[in-house]
Amino acid sequence: MFQKILIANRGEIALRIQRACRELGIRTVAVHSTADAEAMHVRLADESVCIGPPSAKDSYLNIPSILSAALVTDAEAIHPGYGFLAENAGFAEMVEAHGLTFIGPSPEHIRTMGDKITAKRAMAKLGVPLVAGSDGAVPDIARARDVAGHIGYPVLVKATAGGGGRGMKVARDAASLEDAFRVARTEARAAFGNDAVYIEKYLDHPRHIELQVLADGHGNVVHLGERDCSLQRRHQKLLEEAGSPALTADARNRLGATATKALTALGYRNAGTLEFLYQDGQFAFIEMNTRLQVEHPVTEMVCDIDLVAEQIRIAAGARLGYGQSDIRFTGHAIECRITAEDPASFVPTPGRVTAFHAPGGPGVRIDSALYAGYFVPPYYDSLVAKLIVHAPTRADAINRMRRALDEFAIVGIQTTIPLHQRIVDDPEFQRGDYTIHWLEQFVAS
Repeated sequence: MFQKILIANRGEIALRIQRACRELGIRTVAVHSTADAEAMHVRLADESVCIGPPSAKDSYLNIPSILSAALVTDAEAIHPGYGFLAENAGFAEMVEAHGLTFIGPSPEHIRTMGDKITAKRAMAKLGVPLVAGSDGAVPDIARARDVAGHIGYPVLVKATAGGGGRGMKVARDAASLEDAFRVARTEARAAFGNDAVYIEKYLDHPRHIELQVLADGHGNVVHLGERDCSLQRRHQKLLEEAGSPALTADARNRLGATATKALTALGYRNAGTLEFLYQDGQFAFIEMNTRLQVEHPVTEMVCDIDLVAEQIRIAAGARLGYGQSDIRFTGHAIECRITAEDPASFVPTPGRVTAFHAPGGPGVRIDSALYAGYFVPPYYDSLVAKLIVHAPTRADAINRMRRALDEFAIVGIQTTIPLHQRIVDDPEFQRGDYTIHWLEQFVAS
């Protein structure tokens, strides 16, 4: 097992990784920008290194500074968390080239799955069903018209790189295709430095279902069930559930068997998440994330498996030590992503937290790096807390989430807590009657 790990991230995920390391007896090194000098992940680490000014490109994306910090502190491995460099194959290669261990998949798998076109091609060869669409990048509007005319409108124009909804536009008819194509390419170029886009059929009432997998690199692959991530605004998730209220046990087993068979054939290693659209009883693969997900806690709650600890053990060369038949799914879990944003306009609201009270009680978990007196900086993602609840049934979990949201106090900045309170009180949500388009309509109303 490693003796010391550098955590190449910030905020709640850096703190989450620290906690797993502590329980495994591993010392931690925190890296931070000058804006994060007083951050909780810096305060609680065994060692810390400042790696640059506030801008992410000069600090958390500064590969030479991060590698230098690892080498001068004698760290043996680097955990990237999520975001920043977590799915950067070049970074993973450089980590290994410097004699360190990258806690994640191989650079080859990151590269293959990081491009949505190559990922879809790889999955198609392994028998995983796909959404109808182009078989590669679409070079120009003429080809885009040909593809859209063949699969039928509406269509989705999507960047081959990145995520988070950037470089993704809907064309509902031929008249709107050219604008959607142009804007998607412009956004993709600005966000990812790569303006390649592809086209796929736009489904009108799908669920967004993702499957968590673990693979140890020794041929052992298991899935830890599904998460329903359909509650999204502008392709950004606000609330997730495990399991999905839309799936039957048979559908879950079908999805799990398909995914584990594919990743076994691929020779995958470490944690990963396969994302699907689910409509009318059919799954269609859309992408794979070769990292820990923001919403991983809901899976941990229903499986009682520490995903971060498993990532670390796998990276150290350990085998899983259990098979699919050993995994038990218990109860229901819900996560609300609390962001520092106006709950109506979604304008970011950085500022100083003057008071902070976290809810507690049975089945309640808070993943947050906030504390009273902390200044939420304007330079990074607005996520400030994840509120997770677990209960025997979905109805019990909703009641527990309602109670926990009522207790949660973050004073000094605006947050999306009022929006989450509205969501859990809504009858359609309580019935589990929603798709990926539901939240946009809910917010607009």
